[in-house]
Amino acid sequence: MAGNQDQLEIKFLLSDGTDIGPKSYAAATSIATLKESVLAQWPKDKEYGPRTVKDLKLISAGKILENNRTVGECQSPLCDLPGGVITMHVVVQPPSVEKDKKVASEAKQSKCVCVIL
Repeated sequence: MAGNQDQLEIKFLLSDGTDIGPKSYAAATSIATLKESVLAQWPKDKEYGPRTVKDLKLISAGKILENNRTVGECQSPLCDLPGGVITMHVVVQPPSVEKDKKVASEAKQSKCVCVIL
């Protein structure tokens, strides 16, 4: 029975309403490993899919999950139903957002003005 409690059923909800899973994962599984699993199982017919694990964010119980944490550490006690399926939301970060941030920060740095009265 203890071995059964170490396994969690997780379903990944994509932004268009479709889902991946549910699939059983060990409580010791890292969030980075979950992201790799989502990336491998990502539907090929989706127009905007993630290219790398860095493009994915997993959200569970309203919290963005960090890569270095485990599934067991991120489990919410409020959502801990025996035999229940944990739903994690998957958000894809478009790579152009990072480039836009870099351009914006460079533009802010070049607009330094000093006025002496």
